[in-house]
Amino acid sequence: MWANYIVQPEEDGRMGVVGAGPHGGLAGVKGVGRATRRTPRMSDSQEGKIKLAFFVAIVGVTLTVLGVGTEFWVELATPKTWSNNQTCQTAHYGLWKGCTRTLWVDDINPERESCGPADLPGESNCTYFKFFTNGDNAVIFMKTTHKNLNIAAAILAMIALSMMVMGAICITMSLSKGVPFFLKPASFCFILSGLLVLLSILVFHQSVLALLSSDHSIPLHHELSWSVACVGFAGAILIMGGILFLILSLPYSPWEKCLPQRNSSTT
Repeated sequence: MWANYIVQPEEDGRMGVVGAGPHGGLAGVKGVGRATRRTPRMSDSQEGKIKLAFFVAIVGVTLTVLGVGTEFWVELATPKTWSNNQTCQTAHYGLWKGCTRTLWVDDINPERESCGPADLPGESNCTYFKFFTNGDNAVIFMKTTHKNLNIAAAILAMIALSMMVMGAICITMSLSKGVPFFLKPASFCFILSGLLVLLSILVFHQSVLALLSSDHSIPLHHELSWSVACVGFAGAILIMGGILFLILSLPYSPWEKCLPQRNSSTT
């Protein structure tokens, strides 16, 4: 008499085959099968946290684009009385373009010794740098730029922007597929982009110091402007967003791991 076989599921996901013997007893004959692995899906609460962290990262990306695209990284100003005229000159430039402005002395704060600030009304003349085309240095108030430092700062900023794009793609794929697998690559991209942005500011500042030391015939007052402030805040926000993605990629929260120990100690 042939035995009747019944397929029963086991706890570990494999299928076991149980045979019914001639004496009514069940002879356990387990079939070996492959354990099916399921890709872990994120919960609704985890998806909401990822969207919130992504919003933080998007703020950093927006500030980076605003700072990199504008030419208010540094302001250079001559003394108000340098030309003994009713006007004075100031300049401001960024990674790609520089502008010189002629301002009226009467419009400047009397307590201010140098010309400026650059946002006052006046005649402006802006030109793009030729670092990336002809390889020529720019001359600002008889001072010559060091193109290697300026090019390095611009390249670091562009690499940072590309890393932000890669991080945004990883987060988009993670949210669309509902899996947290892409959170760690996104975390790496955003943290690295924040560090590159801050490094770009340091290299740019070194280029400004090199510009000032190239000639001492005209005394200049220099100060970093609001574009650098945008980029600096963006770097900090991007690093914070990357850390948030790294925490969300963990199978458990770091503070949740300490809860059982805390509860056991209280009991």
